[in-house]
Amino acid sequence: MLFDQTPQNGNSDSNANADEYRIQTEPYYRTVHDEANLYEAAYKARMPMMLKGPTGSGKTRFVEYMAWKLQRPLISVACNEDMTASDLVGRYLLDKDGTRWQDGPLTTAARMGAICYLDEIVEARQDTTVVIHPLTDHRRVLPLEKKGELVEAHPDFQIVISYNPGYQNLMKDLKQSTKQRFGALDFDYPDPETETEILAHETGVDRDTAGKLVEIAQRARNLKGHGLDEGISTRLLVYAGQLIHKGVDPRDACSMTLVRPITDDPDMRDTLDSAVSAFFS
Repeated sequence: MLFDQTPQNGNSDSNANADEYRIQTEPYYRTVHDEANLYEAAYKARMPMMLKGPTGSGKTRFVEYMAWKLQRPLISVACNEDMTASDLVGRYLLDKDGTRWQDGPLTTAARMGAICYLDEIVEARQDTTVVIHPLTDHRRVLPLEKKGELVEAHPDFQIVISYNPGYQNLMKDLKQSTKQRFGALDFDYPDPETETEILAHETGVDRDTAGKLVEIAQRARNLKGHGLDEGISTRLLVYAGQLIHKGVDPRDACSMTLVRPITDDPDMRDTLDSAVSAFFS
């Protein structure tokens, strides 16, 4: 296959306005360690980055915050097992005027110099994720085989992926050939004081209530691997706080957001309900 390296500026839907993808308002993100400075250094080197951590630990919010801080457009893709390579790079479409090419989100990001964030990359098929390989080494190119074009990534382009290392099996893990193309940052749930501060800011509840929610989460996280596949995430705590702030009884709010979503086991639900009752009697 021969690839045309001439910029394709007039015959596709590639000319998306970068401003459409810019984050206009600063997202609230509370730094925990030195992750913001480390990421900024990685971006200056245009290093592909991998964010590793449990569900709801702030990976997506962090990417949004860094895109805002660096003043770069952000294109996010929620990966799933039905996603094909064409969903990422683009495809030909038929309309009343005939056939036209439409860029996918990865191609759009590569052309405009956006940060492309592939969320939960392990959910995608491995034969799909390999399309990112030429963008994650010295070549920084994206072959569009169906179109016969070789897209050279904009100098400002960066690719970021995320996944939960504790929630995959042998059939859902990244290949070493993929992992070793990325720098990596580890994410985890914040320490109790920081998480309390985050909840109070995000939900409007008082610090005492926020502290109680964090204590419940701490107890549940200790049960991971002992009846629970996953602990209570910061995201779920924010949900609980939002309901409480709107006047929902704390026990009902916690049951709805902290207990029912993470387990169907009756005994484990009783254990978690007891923990909730201990703090919100």
